[in-house]
Amino acid sequence: MGEPSAGEDRYSPKPTIRKPHQRRLSLLPLVFLIFYEVSGGPFGVETSVQAGGPLLALLGFLIFPLIWSIPEALLTAELGTMFPENGGYVIWVQAAFGPFWGFQEGWWKWLSGVIDNALYPVLFLDYLKSAIPEVADGPLRLAAVLVITAFLTYLNFRGLTIVGWTAVALGLFSLLPFCVMALLALPRLEPANWLQTDFGDVDWNTYLNTLFWNLNYWDSVSTLVGEVDNPMQTLPKALISALLLVCGGYLVPLLTGTGALKVVRSDWADGYFADIAKILGGVWLRWWMEAAAALSNMGMFEAEMSSDSFQLLGMAERGMLPQMFAYRSRYETPTLGILASASGVLLLSWMSFREIIAAENYLYCFGMFAEFAAFIWLRLKKPNISRPYRVPLDTIGVFLLCTPPSVLLVLVMVLATWKVILVSFTAAFIGFMLYPCLVISNKKQWLHFSFSPDLPNLPTDDMSGISVKRNVSGVPVDKDTCSDPEIGLLLS
Repeated sequence: MGEPSAGEDRYSPKPTIRKPHQRRLSLLPLVFLIFYEVSGGPFGVETSVQAGGPLLALLGFLIFPLIWSIPEALLTAELGTMFPENGGYVIWVQAAFGPFWGFQEGWWKWLSGVIDNALYPVLFLDYLKSAIPEVADGPLRLAAVLVITAFLTYLNFRGLTIVGWTAVALGLFSLLPFCVMALLALPRLEPANWLQTDFGDVDWNTYLNTLFWNLNYWDSVSTLVGEVDNPMQTLPKALISALLLVCGGYLVPLLTGTGALKVVRSDWADGYFADIAKILGGVWLRWWMEAAAALSNMGMFEAEMSSDSFQLLGMAERGMLPQMFAYRSRYETPTLGILASASGVLLLSWMSFREIIAAENYLYCFGMFAEFAAFIWLRLKKPNISRPYRVPLDTIGVFLLCTPPSVLLVLVMVLATWKVILVSFTAAFIGFMLYPCLVISNKKQWLHFSFSPDLPNLPTDDMSGISVKRNVSGVPVDKDTCSDPEIGLLLS
């Protein structure tokens, strides 16, 4: 996917970000964590058939990875190995445009991630309600959401190594029933079914949002890079492996379901794969499919919460958030980041499936515009920074690589409802207000901020606009409490 860079500049990542901390994530767990951050299997793609028919659904999952997933994965591979720390995309944007926009990126992407995570208890219960109708609504549904969220939050608290290897086991179990279903469907396949569509009856908003939701978040792994063993080599390999796994995990079930049965588009709602499994294999396969859906949602919840919470830890280590967000539990997990993410999930769990994916997609668009801009800007302005993994394109090629996904971002935003637009811009406005509040809190010493001395300096000497010479953190670090004497002198 790329090549090493020979040039080297002021940003030379150290072998380890935090001296007492060990990088424990190896290749296979990282592949399945990416798989769960992006996909988790085909649970939820049913609405693409309902919205556009079999042909558009299949074409979408063939073409969309080319114009979106591959560019995002390539960007993540280059920038993630340039800045191998837990701030991830926040650090990329800060390095390009300074701490204010780095903080906004963190706010947009964290909020988008929390909204995304609120979906998984909802999706799990949508599958479960066919077997247990009582969880469809009412007090029992609310209690189920609380119990599921509390249990999965505790698992996340117990450690990223456990989460990673659990993701491997869950991923294999969740994909196996689709393999069995595909084998059972072979004698019944009717290829003509795959060509059905009605361009006059397409819900483009739902169709594009479903594709976008099921094939984005490749950059989420960047907030875990500080935990990865040998990230310069492991991250690019994990991204390309996960890309193949994700695309195959969507196309095979869609080909199976639309090819083996007569397609009634209205039937293709959330959880319909369980009904297909019953038709093709019997009740036993349906139960397996529902169990796979439940466990898949568990994996997606765990992976997303890991990314969200370690993002907050990475921001705190750069001085963008109060130091308390950088505290780790005895299991090396960011305790406050996990609690903050879990609280957001509970607050948003009342939303419906379509409302959730529309709201998160819009906020995600804000963040991706910033990431594509940072990618191009750093190529233009900082060409000699060491790039252990470099996308094999020149500056014009990088610009062309980012153009199709940027056009897609505009399309997703234009098709959004006014409700989603209003909520998203309100959330963005809150982020604009939060930054100066944190600056004041630091100056007044209401909250304690610090910059980890084990982190390398960012190439933002002339971009931050906060300190006279340079500011290597986000919110200005208190010179009286900062552990780095050089930064303290710069702020004095």
